[in-house]
Amino acid sequence: MKNHNFKKIMFSIFLILFTASGYAEELLMVRTKQNFPEAMLKLQDTIRDYHYSISRVQRIDIGLTKSGYETDKYRIVFFADKKEVSVITNNYPHLIPHIPWKIAIFAEQQDTLLVSADPMQFSDKKHPGADKYLLKWKKDLKKIFNDMRKSN
Repeated sequence: MKNHNFKKIMFSIFLILFTASGYAEELLMVRTKQNFPEAMLKLQDTIRDYHYSISRVQRIDIGLTKSGYETDKYRIVFFADKKEVSVITNNYPHLIPHIPWKIAIFAEQQDTLLVSADPMQFSDKKHPGADKYLLKWKKDLKKIFNDMRKSN
């Protein structure tokens, strides 16, 4: 029961982290049959293959474990294209809170799940030029997730 409640809590946290409005359809998700260490390595390699730099990997399971929860592995991988960050910072400040981009990766029994926000939810009619970056991010996220799915 405790493990089931924990999974509900973690899913709620991911929804809060990755969606501005809290709608699940604004999430991109993929499940891979790879175990966590293999999937984590593959994810980082795949992100680099699409010419992004990984800025950091944040563990989010440590605090939960210290609080007495039994957890599988949970990480958030932050990544961006340095040139895009410069352009966005200068021209589209409303996107600054969303960069670097994030993918949550977590173990679920023998599988590994990856979750990210759909970049298009941050589209803004006041800044139509930003959509080219949002569309590119969405396309690249789908490619990254497809590569992860195929690497089972």
